[in-house]
Amino acid sequence: MSGTTIYEFDALVVAAPGVSDTVGLHSVPPQVFVWLESQALQMTEVGKTAWLRLSQRRGRRAVQVTSFVGVIRAPNGYQIEVLPKVAKAIGGGDVEARTLLIEMLRCLGGFRHIKTESAKLVATRMPLLEIFIGEFLNAVEHVVKRGLRSDYSLQQDNLFALRGKLQIATHLRRNICRRDRFFSEFDEFSPDRPENRLLHTALLRILVWTNSQPHQQLARELCFVFAEVPTSKHPCADFQRIRLDRGMAHYAGALAWARLILEDETPLTGVGSHSAPSLLFPMEAVFEAFVAKHLAKQLKQEFTIRTQARSLSLVRHLEKDWFHLIPDLLVQKSKVNLLVLDTKWKLIDEKKTKGSEKYGLSQGDFYQLHAYGQNYLDGNGNIVLIYPKTDTFNKPLPVFEFPKSPQLRLWVLPFCLKYKQLLLPPCGSLDKVFLNTQSRID
Repeated sequence: MSGTTIYEFDALVVAAPGVSDTVGLHSVPPQVFVWLESQALQMTEVGKTAWLRLSQRRGRRAVQVTSFVGVIRAPNGYQIEVLPKVAKAIGGGDVEARTLLIEMLRCLGGFRHIKTESAKLVATRMPLLEIFIGEFLNAVEHVVKRGLRSDYSLQQDNLFALRGKLQIATHLRRNICRRDRFFSEFDEFSPDRPENRLLHTALLRILVWTNSQPHQQLARELCFVFAEVPTSKHPCADFQRIRLDRGMAHYAGALAWARLILEDETPLTGVGSHSAPSLLFPMEAVFEAFVAKHLAKQLKQEFTIRTQARSLSLVRHLEKDWFHLIPDLLVQKSKVNLLVLDTKWKLIDEKKTKGSEKYGLSQGDFYQLHAYGQNYLDGNGNIVLIYPKTDTFNKPLPVFEFPKSPQLRLWVLPFCLKYKQLLLPPCGSLDKVFLNTQSRID
């Protein structure tokens, strides 16, 4: 199975003789490009979140990926691995980018089952899809070792011996000339339950996807264990029937992966189709979850952190709240708001200060943070914009002040992905909230 590895915002064009890939521009087979173009057009028409958009490069038609990472799988099996752009900005390559993404994905609720250390080991030699498949197989193997759970299910059959209850009407209709048969309704203790059907179906599907011999072998061995379990004819209905009863907690990880495999959707956006399953993640959401998890460890004990708070709105109209104000992170003490933070997955440059460059910051983000500060902090306190730490942004920027709101201060701070810590301003303005744990960050 062939494929290519690219980064966020890279462009793809049709492969042509004598044309080689360059930085940010990659070639794909013609049939793959046609499919990608159709996906971009479809998203434009129906107003879906665009993980792909039409573009042009060097006079040629192109498609450009946006701030989504993961795996795109074309109908013919061609795989496009999309990695985080920040890995290049901090001097890393494909292996470092892949390892970083695996680490960050663990902070998303549905991916806490990724075993980071084992995944890191294979990141040096396997693409993302194979890593995901390996994690799913490990989770199913864990279920098998703990034992498949069976359940009683109501069955009806025309048996040679009476079992359960005799269904008189059906028995008379079908067995009037067959005295050796009994049409019975009975309970049967069987592994045929929704959880097992879904895992069996997902195993069969990844057998088609994987190109790894060890993964194929393990998948076949696991399929043999599920031989008495039928496949799921209606996965969506079976997912709704899932009951993780007592003693079934070990199913949670495998079922989380099975949902991604069988629903043919990206985990957070619902983009995908039955003929071309893809696993794509918006990096804004991944970065936000990553920062939220690790920032909580950097807070002093008396402070708590809330994500996606939405208790306030910008205006009221016709006795209703309009335009909810939803900061990414809100630090509180005894339910009193003390600090508002917003994460931005964007590369900024602390040396770009001339003219309209302004470090690469967005005026719209400043408007947004000002609104958060006025409403959540009553115009008095600190608001923070968090960007990933890179070689071009490795220390906090000087404070930003609002002339009409002198008690409100805005900080632009880097978050170190390597050490999982927020770099604080040297003046100590945020020391009352955060622990001083950044001495090892260069």
